[in-house]
Amino acid sequence: MGCDDVQDFDRWAKQVRVTEAHAGIEFVWAGDPRWQTAWAIRPRLQGGPMAENTAVLRKPAETSAPIHDLLRKRWSPRAFDSRAVETEKLKSLFEAARWAASSFNAQPWYYIMATKDDPENFNRLLESFVEFNRSWAKDAPVIGLSVAALKFEHNGEPNRHAFHDVGQASANLALQASALGLEVHQMAGILPDKARELFFIPDGYEAVAGFALGYPGNPAALPDKLRERELAARVRKPLSSFVFTGKWGQAADFVK
Repeated sequence: MGCDDVQDFDRWAKQVRVTEAHAGIEFVWAGDPRWQTAWAIRPRLQGGPMAENTAVLRKPAETSAPIHDLLRKRWSPRAFDSRAVETEKLKSLFEAARWAASSFNAQPWYYIMATKDDPENFNRLLESFVEFNRSWAKDAPVIGLSVAALKFEHNGEPNRHAFHDVGQASANLALQASALGLEVHQMAGILPDKARELFFIPDGYEAVAGFALGYPGNPAALPDKLRERELAARVRKPLSSFVFTGKWGQAADFVK
């Protein structure tokens, strides 16, 4: 479904309201937050930074306790706008990753990334993703891999927290992206051995996860099955299922 004019957008938004009325989903019109409503922002048909009228899906979390709005609104889309991410914003993302906490301050995170302006390395990175992730990540303006150093530099001992710490750095990156109007979709579906071959990753280091990032795009551009997943409600386990006290499985009183 496209959104070529106001009437078309209204018809599309109404359909989503009907099918996803309880999913906590809102549509926004990128570049003009003045027109936001509970469900949709009407397009700016003339002028403005998004004059091409790109519908953007937002899915703020329905939380059981108050959390920062940045956390509530962060999510992992597969639909990305084609416009390039500004260099200064990319630098800010990795600066945020740089300041993550880590065991012994070892900072075991490394990143291999490419933009569509560098098609050779962009396509090599795509080759390190599983086929399903290649099918949609190819349309993101930036993709990459996180890599972990598996041993501490100061003593050469195995760092059993390396993947944990890389995850913390990537979480920082994702939150900084949301703060800048971008979104990140991290993915477990990568081919670590292929990544090692393509990018000469040395022994003692291992690819952890892939990611795609950019400005959120129009979910109507996705294939039907992916669009269904894009529009589906966000779901999380209740706090009582993972916050324990006293013994395993015994929910803490404050989350019951």
